Amino acid sequence: MSTTETHDPAQAAGGHVDHHPGPREYVRIAIILAILTALEVSTYFVDFGALAIPLLVVLMGIKFVMVAGFFMHLRFDTKLYGRLLYGGLFGAIGLYAITLIVMSFDGAPRV
Repeated sequence: MSTTETHDPAQAAGGHVDHHPGPREYVRIAIILAILTALEVSTYFVDFGALAIPLLVVLMGIKFVMVAGFFMHLRFDTKLYGRLLYGGLFGAIGLYAITLIVMSFDGAPRV
């Protein structure tokens, strides 16, 4: 009877080894995040009208997913951690939407 022993901690723990990004990919991700941040800052200087808030929410969501996925390594970790973190994202967006709805019916003077 032979047993196969593994010396890889990821395989020994029942996990699987995936491709992790290298320095070149991290620089590319940082450049994409810088461009998205520049778009967010541009909403202060350029009048996007009613499109400003939805644009900021979408950019925030994209940046959140990229930072959590790559820099926090959620793309390469167990699915439970990603579900918990992304559940928090959707909870925050829901809370923000509810707050906007309540404020729109508040009757307070608009600026």
